[in-house]
Amino acid sequence: MVKRMGRGKRWLVLLAVAVASSLLTQIWMAGDVAGWWNRLAGGAGNGFSSGHAALDQDGLNKLIRTYRLIKENYVLPVDDEVLLEGAIQGMVESLEDPHSTYMDQDAAAHFQESLESSFEGIGAQVIMQNNRVTILAPIKGSPAEKAGLRVNDQILAVNGESLEGLTLTEAVAKIRGPKGSKAELLIARPGLEETLKITVIRDEIPLETVYAETLDDYGYIQITQFSMNTAKRFKEELQRQMEAGVKGLVIDVRGNPGGLLDSVVEIANQLLPAKSIIVQVEDKQGNRQATYASSAKQADLPMVILVDEGSASASEILAAALKESAGVPVVGMPTFGKGTVQNTISLHDGSELKLTVAKWLTPKGNWIHQTGIEPDHVVRQPDYFAAVPLNASVTLKRDMNSLEVKNLQMVLESVGFDPGRSDGYFDERTEQAVKAFQRLRGLAPTGVVDGETAVKLNEALMARTQDKTRDIQLQAALKILEKQVVQQESAG
Repeated sequence: MVKRMGRGKRWLVLLAVAVASSLLTQIWMAGDVAGWWNRLAGGAGNGFSSGHAALDQDGLNKLIRTYRLIKENYVLPVDDEVLLEGAIQGMVESLEDPHSTYMDQDAAAHFQESLESSFEGIGAQVIMQNNRVTILAPIKGSPAEKAGLRVNDQILAVNGESLEGLTLTEAVAKIRGPKGSKAELLIARPGLEETLKITVIRDEIPLETVYAETLDDYGYIQITQFSMNTAKRFKEELQRQMEAGVKGLVIDVRGNPGGLLDSVVEIANQLLPAKSIIVQVEDKQGNRQATYASSAKQADLPMVILVDEGSASASEILAAALKESAGVPVVGMPTFGKGTVQNTISLHDGSELKLTVAKWLTPKGNWIHQTGIEPDHVVRQPDYFAAVPLNASVTLKRDMNSLEVKNLQMVLESVGFDPGRSDGYFDERTEQAVKAFQRLRGLAPTGVVDGETAVKLNEALMARTQDKTRDIQLQAALKILEKQVVQQESAG
């Protein structure tokens, strides 16, 4: 979850960092090194929090000496700006917090795009976890989702180039690219011993974040991310559902990686009773401040909220607020478990520091970091939901034994053709399932999965995953909602 700093506070930080950008030069000229630093870091009105411990003279001298040794003795010329960027990057990385990030000008611009406009790339939210670029969630309708990328997939290489040792910013720069270009990703997926090769065609990523429809007598609103326009769009769709006379509401934040604090608070205001606690924020000193719902509750309906392993941060705030402040049932799988708040601070040169500054707690004071929210009703999707689209350039046939065949068997089962086994061996039963599918789709029943068959199987897989009548978690949520409606009508 990210908070954008206000104009006044940003000016103070900008002033402090503008001085720090020429830090080495000014320290070099200063006679009283420790005194100069103390005035910068410990003085009043400089943008640093009160009580912040000033860097001691020995530590600062060590920093300066390292800089001088490099400048005077390193065999090749070194740019001051490169040294400064490296020092900042090193400080942030030493926090070992995947959510605290230093972003140079380009990365900062990309981050801003992800909150307020469209961009070109594969369409996935990523973090650095255990030194690997890890997918937090593919964006709905994006090339990443269509190619079958999943939550917690680890991207090891792009177009044959390893991402090992790169910062998150550097890795993202290699993953992104112009519309129409190809990204061949080497993926490590939890639970699979072998790596996957998944090809994604980059495209323009539209950032529509709210999708709604009516399912029989019930409203369904999916929120894919909490961006700058999300609360406004949610209010519009909620109003349409209310005007349509729905009896209940399903809110779906599965695969939603989070976003802006203001956005989720504004949405919760529309759903919770007046004076309900939405979220509590605890700073590093342990001080807590609670955010309360306004009196402008828009929806007085039975509700259910859907979550899964990809529901993180702001999604978890909404789920916890509905659960603990309004008794709304939570359905699905345990959530991701991100219980921290980040401030994005603009620096003087267009770069930005995204820094973890606080914890967020549920209305009842629970910290769900690294544990997540346990659903009231745990519902797991079938195993074949882990299937990814087939690579149309790889031919699969009888007696092959590979991870690609194992994925084929998952796809076949998903689209209703029993392959007889799921261990990756292409036997006669799997061949018969392929032939049956080919006959149904008007293809020659060869039993061989060539490019044409792969494309047809992928189309069937996409149709299957988008079919809400076969979404077990959603159907469970609708049944729970129906029971609430019946109880409410009986009581009324």
